[in-house]
Amino acid sequence: MILRLLYIFERIIVLMILAKVILSYFMDPFHPIRRTVDQLVNPLLDPIRRLLPTMGGIDFSPIILIILIQLVFSLLRNILI
Repeated sequence: MILRLLYIFERIIVLMILAKVILSYFMDPFHPIRRTVDQLVNPLLDPIRRLLPTMGGIDFSPIILIILIQLVFSLLRNILI
């Protein structure tokens, strides 16, 4: 049961990160949906952005965050099993 909840929580976070990236290309920054997604995801991305420089205007922090989330949840799953 706990493993299932962990899996669902991981998927929700990853999907929100992907939604943020996609919405940033197509939606106005002041749209309520985009602002809500940004408010939820930006606190996770900001520490990574402080450590990484932008490379040619490309933000790699969402990719790094997804990898880190998958590593953390994989470790948690292994500990719980």
